Amino acid sequence: MSDTPPPIESLPAEALARLRQLEGAEGGAPLFTSDLSVSEFLLVRDAAFVPLGLVVGSSIYHVGIQVVRWTASQELDILTRAMYHARELAMTRMEAEAEELGADGIVGVKLDIRFYDWGSNLAEFVAIGTAVRHQDGDNWRAPSGKPFTSDLSGQDFWTLLQTGSRPVALVMGNCVYHVAHRKAATAMTQKFSNVELPNFTQALYTARELAMERMQTEAQQAQATGVVGVQITEKNHVWGHHAIEFFAIGTAVTRYREHTTAVRPRMILNLDS
Repeated sequence: MSDTPPPIESLPAEALARLRQLEGAEGGAPLFTSDLSVSEFLLVRDAAFVPLGLVVGSSIYHVGIQVVRWTASQELDILTRAMYHARELAMTRMEAEAEELGADGIVGVKLDIRFYDWGSNLAEFVAIGTAVRHQDGDNWRAPSGKPFTSDLSGQDFWTLLQTGSRPVALVMGNCVYHVAHRKAATAMTQKFSNVELPNFTQALYTARELAMERMQTEAQQAQATGVVGVQITEKNHVWGHHAIEFFAIGTAVTRYREHTTAVRPRMILNLDS
């Protein structure tokens, strides 16, 4: 992701007005909004972080097409870059809102893709999370100076801090890959056989590995020591059955103190799963 968020003026006027309201501008009392559950909210507070407000980033993107050979398995690099860039734009705008609130980080980040009927191959990429600030004023920002980002739940965020580690950045890697079709004669001879399909196996294996490797590269660039909560999803989106995107995402973490035995949170009796 880019190290420099877009200027705050690039955010919609309505977003700026909403953020000013959260800050208590123009004589109003400050308030916060959050997508955290009640248990998550209490655990984030127990970890000495104060929720500031819900922050959102969005990008409407036209996902193009790429011509490939019907019988060739290969990465669709144009589509890979498009899907990554659209997510990056949404993430960067979400981070810009957090910057406006003076946040140390964003927890519970969710990334979503929505396709609409009013545009062929048009998709909205949305990033949403809760901006937080450490109540003691300590520096919890990422080494880049930006607010940290994390898709961990409030429960996992609290637990991570008890282990002496902290989130640095939400890291991701993707790969859009075309899986070659089998020749008709080959498909017919294998129709009634139990047999591995090496071309399919290799194509999916390669695509998955590329997505994971790119996620790991982002973690290294963020000066992290590891990535937790990794998820790998596979979707065809709008490309048909033989083009698939592998998307790897997780929270890059680093050590900030020695591990101490985790204790039960002071404020919680029952936790949501």
